[in-house]
Amino acid sequence: MKSRVQGMRTWAAAAATGATSAFWGVQAFAEDLMGQPTPKGMGLQPAASPLKHQVHFFHDAILLPLITAISVFVLILLLWCVFRYNKKRNPIPAKWTHNTMVEVIWTVVPVLILMAISVVSFKLLFAYHDMPKPDLTVKATGYQWYWGYELPDQKVGEFVSNMLPEDEAKARNVPYRLAATEPLVVPVNKVVRVLVTGADVIHAFGLPAFGLKTDAVPGRVNETWFKAEQVGTFYGQCSELCGVDHAFMPIEIKVVTQAEFDAWVASKGGSTSTAAPAPAAAPAADAAAVPAAATAPATPAAAASATPAPTSTPAAPAPAPAAK
Repeated sequence: MKSRVQGMRTWAAAAATGATSAFWGVQAFAEDLMGQPTPKGMGLQPAASPLKHQVHFFHDAILLPLITAISVFVLILLLWCVFRYNKKRNPIPAKWTHNTMVEVIWTVVPVLILMAISVVSFKLLFAYHDMPKPDLTVKATGYQWYWGYELPDQKVGEFVSNMLPEDEAKARNVPYRLAATEPLVVPVNKVVRVLVTGADVIHAFGLPAFGLKTDAVPGRVNETWFKAEQVGTFYGQCSELCGVDHAFMPIEIKVVTQAEFDAWVASKGGSTSTAAPAPAAAPAADAAAVPAAATAPATPAAAASATPAPTSTPAAPAPAPAAK
């Protein structure tokens, strides 16, 4: 009988190990695509910003091992209870109601696990709010059902970004329902502050490769940030149910070099120069025409002396009539 129990335990452990290996190694069979979903992929999208690297560490090194270990442990307990305490092996039911030590263990251990997770979770949450000094600011406004972008620092007014039609997406060989008519363009290796709001209902600005997911709430401005580490095109979507066309308002961000970004800003009528224009100099001819006395400070005496002399003498009075 002991050999049967050991056989069951070995089988359960082998099954759990196989499931864990398959779960961890599923992405080895498919090459991950940068900035967009990978067909039949099960893992997170590859990271392209510092925040997403921290998200990967939290998920891959903390959450996934804990979830796997807990799942395997519960599976072994379940199989053991099914085998050990079935009706055939226990025709007479036990009369005890509880075990104090077991209840203490299954209460204290989950609390300790959650406390350990919270330490890493709070560090990640702090990183999202500890934004470095931004290099540029983008305002993203969610509408039913499209996005509007504005770059106030570069004096680029709001422009509308809709979903690219299916035939045009196929012609350009870009993913349908992810590509946009007017992508947002940002420079590489620059801290981008994103101010997110909504114009009608609640939307959400989400882009997996950068680790972004911020609610766009009407009447409120939420703030997030990212720093793209490489050039390329990155896709996201509205991730808050916002109406019948919720699935048709994608987010497309193009990360380019600084020179390409400057050219794009210029094409939008903006400017990346922060220097104030110098005042225009007065024409030399006009300056020479101004008399020197006109530039002197005005005083009462000067004002009196500056009164122009009459150009003609007054006529003499008419002679008085002769006495008769």
